[in-house]
Amino acid sequence: MGRDRVSELYGSLVFTDADMQDRLPKPTYKELRRTIDGGMPIDLDIANEVAHAMKDWALERGATHFTHWFQPLTGITSEKHDSFICPKDDGSVLMAFSGKELVQGEPDASSFPNGGLRATFEARGYTVWDPMSPVFIKDEVLCIPTAFISYTGEALDKKTPLLRSEVVLEQQAKRVLALFGKEPARVVTTCGPEQEYFLIKEEDFQARPDLILTGRTLFGCEPAKGQELEEHYFGAIRPSVNAFMKEVDDELWKLGIPVRTKHNEVAPCQHELAPIFEQGSLAIDDNLLTMEKLKLLATHYGLACLEHEKPFEYVNGSGKHDNWSLSADGENLLEPGDNPEDNLQFLVFLACLVSAVDDHADLLRASVASAGNDHRLGANEAPPAIISVFLGDALSPVVDALIKKEHASSRDREQIDLGIPALPDILRDNTDRNRTSPFAFTGNKFEFRMCGSQQNLSDANVVLNTAVAEQCDRFCDYIAKRVKRPEDFHMIAMRFVRHSFRDHQRIIFDGNGYANEWEQEAQRRGLANLKTTPDALPCMVNEENIAFFERYKVLSASESRARYAAAAEQYAKLINIEANTMVYMARHMYLPALFNYSGDLATSIATKAEIGVVSRAERATLDALTEGIDTIYDTVGELEAKNDAARSVCDCREQDERYRDEVLPCMSRLRAAVDGMERICGHDWWPVPSYNKMLFWV
Repeated sequence: MGRDRVSELYGSLVFTDADMQDRLPKPTYKELRRTIDGGMPIDLDIANEVAHAMKDWALERGATHFTHWFQPLTGITSEKHDSFICPKDDGSVLMAFSGKELVQGEPDASSFPNGGLRATFEARGYTVWDPMSPVFIKDEVLCIPTAFISYTGEALDKKTPLLRSEVVLEQQAKRVLALFGKEPARVVTTCGPEQEYFLIKEEDFQARPDLILTGRTLFGCEPAKGQELEEHYFGAIRPSVNAFMKEVDDELWKLGIPVRTKHNEVAPCQHELAPIFEQGSLAIDDNLLTMEKLKLLATHYGLACLEHEKPFEYVNGSGKHDNWSLSADGENLLEPGDNPEDNLQFLVFLACLVSAVDDHADLLRASVASAGNDHRLGANEAPPAIISVFLGDALSPVVDALIKKEHASSRDREQIDLGIPALPDILRDNTDRNRTSPFAFTGNKFEFRMCGSQQNLSDANVVLNTAVAEQCDRFCDYIAKRVKRPEDFHMIAMRFVRHSFRDHQRIIFDGNGYANEWEQEAQRRGLANLKTTPDALPCMVNEENIAFFERYKVLSASESRARYAAAAEQYAKLINIEANTMVYMARHMYLPALFNYSGDLATSIATKAEIGVVSRAERATLDALTEGIDTIYDTVGELEAKNDAARSVCDCREQDERYRDEVLPCMSRLRAAVDGMERICGHDWWPVPSYNKMLFWV
């Protein structure tokens, strides 16, 4: 029954390949597959036939509207709904959908972040159908995944550069594989985003303006209990949360999203969901849908889903691990095999990856930089802000031997005897997991662990795809210049591998990324430690980085500069909102509550004094409250002034630095003052739910 139900649900709201075959004429289906599989342009006549079939399919499933579903530089998704109705002269309506409407839409291009590419009065922009990502139905609307560009053709979204980077990586990887005598039809990235999130009671969420407006708690003293007992990780799932997770599974399966794993995470109220790997850009589309569904469906159970990187202090925040690999017609190019030291093709791609990460560590760091993620990176709960590569016990000896020109051999898999006859022996994996590494090899893929939970993975994968493409290009040129006879290929290719590992050895680190010694060692190696977003973002407009993206036609110079401006502006806006929220909460919630509590204490002290009772504890508490109230009052004024000054700065780099160096420290002081008062204020007077209540609900 369960298997039949899942089979019936899975993909039921997706216009699948089976639907295409069933509803399209064979010639039309073949042309559409050429577009999807081979990247061939689609003819308008074909688009008309496809649109008609999509419309009929959608109407049968209750859809009344269609939308071009796109990813502006906000990082989330956007949609504008148009109905299928077309009025007729007799007063009735016809349900119609044309190929032109399928292929191209026209949202406003000036009202989204654009980094200066479009002025306010220049409104026109275009959405363009991405046939490689299937259309689907959401809330009775036919959703068409699209790219989003300006009137003059610049990318205004996250998807367009991602698709460009996938094209160039496929081109360069095919060149490499041709040298090994292979001609695959497709080379694609694969991606499996692991999504972390928190669930709290919706009533607590609604009582906290900071959660509503910023996604994180700007105030809150340390709870009596945190995650120190480690009992929440992989623990039994609350019944209400389990019911929520079941509905999430059902809704995502309907959309053809292959979610498979769900469990409690380390922090109280924290959970994780992970899918089976998909083609890269599709996996990112599906992750954005997943994030949307998590938030929406939580409300069905009286819960609020928090996807911010750091909704609570004192416990772990949330990340999104980007499991990345490369596949050629189903062959995983990062599969080392039993003897990786003899697997030249694998070693070439591994060398390209290690070199790519080292050469463009600054851009990788910038790709995950945000105000929210700054609270995680380097905080001993996520990888440090220093980019490094973990290869593990199986590959590190191979790489070391190659660098030293010694015989390379990997470690055989060991059998573990548990000492219990009834339990089967198990094989130890060749590679352990290193949760402190930003970029870790985990068997047949790399796990980029620095991404924030609410981020769009397109930014990170654009850098990674293009950087690996550059190294593949470099390998092919290296071979072309040096190999004169076919029999020399193996020797020359191994020389490339050895030199690449030697030249980029500094980026390889298998130790504890949390250790202070690593920060010192990384500095000795010359690795950058870009701890904050204002430190990281400016590299996006370094001339060499602009030229890098231009060379492979992934981003033009104007697009690179626009992306920097949009990211820098977003950082400043987010800190400004947080500062405004803190001022509002301090003035309108915390100070009045403290006035009331201290006033009641003062009345009690005076009343007792009239009958000769000395109120030592109450007097000490009142003195502390009075001092705290004065500190909060003064700090609120200081924060307002510093925020106003930062907001008035015109240069985006200087403004970000002003927010980091002046506004954020003042916010920390205000939080410390308010949190100190929470520790002594009576529970009945405190105006918002505490950490104890929010994190440990039943």
